[in-house]
Amino acid sequence: QVQLVESGGGLVQAGGSLRLSCAASGRTFSSYTMGWFRQAPGKEREFVAAIRWGGGSTYYADSVKGRFTISRDNAKNTVYLQMNSLKPEDTAVYYCAADKYASNWLRNPDIYDYWGQGTQVTVSS
Repeated sequence: QVQLVESGGGLVQAGGSLRLSCAASGRTFSSYTMGWFRQAPGKEREFVAAIRWGGGSTYYADSVKGRFTISRDNAKNTVYLQMNSLKPEDTAVYYCAADKYASNWLRNPDIYDYWGQGTQVTVSS
């Protein structure tokens, strides 16, 4: 069993930055694909970014490419999402998720096995 705990959310003005962290329990963290998703009120959960176990392969939604950076520190069992140039449309609850099986469908939330409780990000205009 893996537990994921997000932190780092908050209120920021448009153009500002935040760094989200997701701390994972469990000794097998380093073998998991990790993803970040977000869900705004009234909308479906959407893919933001993902990173393979070694950290060498990263994937982004078009809406955040060039502004967000996903990274991981396997020694600390932590994955990060650095968010720059934030826009009001980035406002959502952000969730981290872990995929045990390195699925090719990493943009699909259904393939993830573990989820955190979420952290609120609010970007004011």
